[in-house]
Amino acid sequence: MQRGKHLLIDCQGVSRDVCLDDRGMLRAMAVAAERAGATVVSQVRYHFGHNSPPGFTAVVLLDESHCTAHTYADLGLIALDVFTCGSTEPRDVLAYLREEVDLGEVTIREVGRFPLEPGMEGHGAVLAAVANELAVATPGDGPRLA
Repeated sequence: MQRGKHLLIDCQGVSRDVCLDDRGMLRAMAVAAERAGATVVSQVRYHFGHNSPPGFTAVVLLDESHCTAHTYADLGLIALDVFTCGSTEPRDVLAYLREEVDLGEVTIREVGRFPLEPGMEGHGAVLAAVANELAVATPGDGPRLA
């Protein structure tokens, strides 16, 4: 059990048009997140290439965390990041996104964030675990919280 799931997604062989369409990707990520049950709270994008290689960064902030895309248009690459907590499944966000955008060849790595001890699924679980560690620590064990 963990606090959230984080997908690190590498997309290769993506068309240059997709790698330059920051508006389309931002829209598709927001729609995919909402279809997966997430709540979109903000969106931002930045198209670069004036003084750097062409591409964009797009960010969809979610109540449940975030979705991001960073493209390398000259190389046909997209680095996607989908992090969710709660009941929203990041693989659902990715599946809905793939219905909207041709992401080429996709490689997915999933990382569990903040593993929870059994029986500690509540919101205070991580803080309780940290407090417990601090309570049993002895002097010289390392940094302390102020």
